[in-house]
Amino acid sequence: MPKILLAEDDNDMRRFLVKALENAGFQVSSHDNGMSAYQRLREEPFEMLLTDIVMPEMDGIELARRASELDPDMKIMFITGFAAVALNSDSDAPKNAKVLSKPVHLRELVNEVNKMLAA
Repeated sequence: MPKILLAEDDNDMRRFLVKALENAGFQVSSHDNGMSAYQRLREEPFEMLLTDIVMPEMDGIELARRASELDPDMKIMFITGFAAVALNSDSDAPKNAKVLSKPVHLRELVNEVNKMLAA
């Protein structure tokens, strides 16, 4: 069962995403800010980081950068209402990261996660 670390500061969105991913057969560890997610990444390995971009304490781009330093093979996907932020070529976001725009459809999310993990 692939393990996904989810960082999303919106409580309703986070619960919604956890339920969808668990129903699709993934093991999910969810966090409401980038700093607590980063601490968890330092404790155990995950196949994928699924993160919002705009969050308190540590934004998703910084979290993704640090996650890539810990594990260069970790798959990274952003879910955001601010897609242009992640796509900015000047950002520190890992270049192979995938971006999904909110609102995200659960079927699309699960399909994209499956594709990334299979790659």
